[in-house]
Amino acid sequence: MGKSFFTAIQNAHLEDSGFAYTMSLISGKYKMVVLYTLATFGVVRFNEMQRFIGTISYKTLSATLKELESAQLIIRTEYPQVPPKVEYSLSPRGESLMPILNELCDWGEKNRL
Repeated sequence: MGKSFFTAIQNAHLEDSGFAYTMSLISGKYKMVVLYTLATFGVVRFNEMQRFIGTISYKTLSATLKELESAQLIIRTEYPQVPPKVEYSLSPRGESLMPILNELCDWGEKNRL
């Protein structure tokens, strides 16, 4: 590897890259799991999501959903009724991420040791 490679690495601002931005949206223990749950089941209520995932606490699921909603990857729909009804679904932006996540899954299946 030549000197120009190392100079390029030293001058790179990876925190400003598309990769870093994407990872900031989907990094975390449960974000991709939540996205896949919504991609698989469509519209899902909070308690259903918690049952589907199984290992996630109420607090963690709530925080994860808020972060994904803030990133505009999911849509939260609240119905004014008693008891309150809230449903979650993928936004168009979240749906556009699914082919990439599918490729990650495919890679994992092919390279599992």
